[in-house]
Amino acid sequence: MAHSTLTPVFVGLRTGLHVLSAALLALVVVRVLVDGGAGTWVRLALAAVFAGVYLLGAVVARGDGRRRTVAGAVWLVALTLVWIALLVGVPEAAYLVFPLFFLYLHVLPRIVGPVAVIAATLVAVVALGLHGGFTVGGVVGPLVGAGVALLIGLGYRALAREAVEREALVAELLATRDRLAVTEREQGVLAERARLAREIHDTVAQGLSSIQMLLHAAERADGERPGTEHIRLARETAAEGLADTRRFIRELAPPALERGLGAALERLAGSQWSRDGLDVTVDVAEDSLPMDVQTALLRIAQGAVANVVQHAAATHVRLSLTVDGQEARLTIADDGVGFDPVAVHDRSGTTDSFGLRATEERVEQFGGRLEVDSAPGRGTTLVATLEVR
Repeated sequence: MAHSTLTPVFVGLRTGLHVLSAALLALVVVRVLVDGGAGTWVRLALAAVFAGVYLLGAVVARGDGRRRTVAGAVWLVALTLVWIALLVGVPEAAYLVFPLFFLYLHVLPRIVGPVAVIAATLVAVVALGLHGGFTVGGVVGPLVGAGVALLIGLGYRALAREAVEREALVAELLATRDRLAVTEREQGVLAERARLAREIHDTVAQGLSSIQMLLHAAERADGERPGTEHIRLARETAAEGLADTRRFIRELAPPALERGLGAALERLAGSQWSRDGLDVTVDVAEDSLPMDVQTALLRIAQGAVANVVQHAAATHVRLSLTVDGQEARLTIADDGVGFDPVAVHDRSGTTDSFGLRATEERVEQFGGRLEVDSAPGRGTTLVATLEVR
């Protein structure tokens, strides 16, 4: 049986049984030595055999399942036969029936155990009667002992059942805990994949899109206007994308934010976004936000401007950031062609555009909200409000 809170109880019961058996067997040996006479060595030999067979029970107890039950039954038959042989020459051996009661109830099946107790009781009563005549004590003593043993045996079985049930419950709880741990790890992996997808979309994917546009422009350049400048800009954009990719590998905070969100947006406005043909105005009133909030706002701005470059045909974009209490509000407004916000959402209410969907997910992570105001022909205004924790 596996270790449980009831294990000390079982150990105590088994120890008590062994001590009782040893004490009663010692009483038999003393009586044999005191009586002396013919057959003393035979009786001592039988006592030694009883002790040896009893000790074999420790080996039998290591078995498992049906094999243990069969071996235990064979062991008890052998122990009982030795006890009967000893009982013929030493009437005090009748007292050894008491530990035998507990062994029958513990080792044998539920029905067979009580039957064996009754049979052993009759043998003890008859043996005592044949040696010294039938007396009230010689009859009542074994009967009372058998009754007590049956009650204790029932209690022992109840404790054993409870221990098994507790072990099953603990095993189930441990299995549930392991399943929850696996689920949490899987959710963590999925969340990390989604985060990396947003990061790559807002940085590397945007850079690759810019490179593609610049190279197309270089292809269209005529002989009088070579595309060298476009190629140079494409190379610079590729270098920035490579730096972002290396940062992902290192899992560090965005290098652009080392001097704050405002400086990062100004740098993008003067480099990458300018190369994309946009005039970007940056107005950041608060630059001391937590790093995770600044990172989210930077990625939202990059994703929004990437959509402007790809879809809006705009020439001017205005980025403004305001902080009001526990909220940071980033507004991105362009003068592009605009669109119908309802048309880009599917029936479930989610957008078909990965860029806008990634922005929505990023905003939701901070318990914020995303508002899109646009219409064909009048530009687009996107407002992302994040909670500052």
